[in-house]
Amino acid sequence: MRYIIVGLGNFGASLGSALTSQGHEVIAIDSSMQRVEAYKEVISHTLCMDATDEYAVSGLPIVDTDIVIVAIGEDQGANVMATALFKTLKAKRLISRSINPLHEKVLQAIGVDDLIHPEKEAANRWAKRLSLRYFVDSFELSDNFSMVEIKIPNVLIGSTVDELQLEQRFNIRLLSTMRYEYYEDSFGRTQSKPSIKGLATPEQVLQDHDVLVIYGANKHINQFLRSVGVKIKV
Repeated sequence: MRYIIVGLGNFGASLGSALTSQGHEVIAIDSSMQRVEAYKEVISHTLCMDATDEYAVSGLPIVDTDIVIVAIGEDQGANVMATALFKTLKAKRLISRSINPLHEKVLQAIGVDDLIHPEKEAANRWAKRLSLRYFVDSFELSDNFSMVEIKIPNVLIGSTVDELQLEQRFNIRLLSTMRYEYYEDSFGRTQSKPSIKGLATPEQVLQDHDVLVIYGANKHINQFLRSVGVKIKV
């Protein structure tokens, strides 16, 4: 996948490095040549550029990029301007860093697809979430164990929990399933909230749009994902 990351502060640089290490193509831009030089060895491409300059930004391969992440945190105005510019230039999926509640409302009004709260969420967690199209979210409980939310792969639709034999085959456990309910916020933008179905039972039939909540060792979760056709990079 290809990503554009705007802003090479601590969060943007960590996210760019993590995604690059997972084998993705990352184009990271920052107005500071010092930062651009500092990360050119660990991020696929680093460019010195003003992300609020429409002429400069329009030269980026936006239409061929899967996700644009505006990670600017020091300058709220630059964050808003860059976010609005990438929205205007038709970014496929646009994620922006939220600085405070008022700023978050402005970003929602612009129409971002998701919001990042770096003070609460680690860059590595976002790297995992962004790099796998089936991943909804993940929670690392230790270096080796995680609880992950995964959109149900098509091959599992219609199967019962017992038929999957997850504990026997992969030594992982399906804790629950849930779905995301959608609603309109005060700006008329579509938002989502999870609806948890409770503990998974052996006879439960998995359905389209289910999100699987799985616990286990990271290597075992990866083995399971590969077995159902999810391409992952370690």
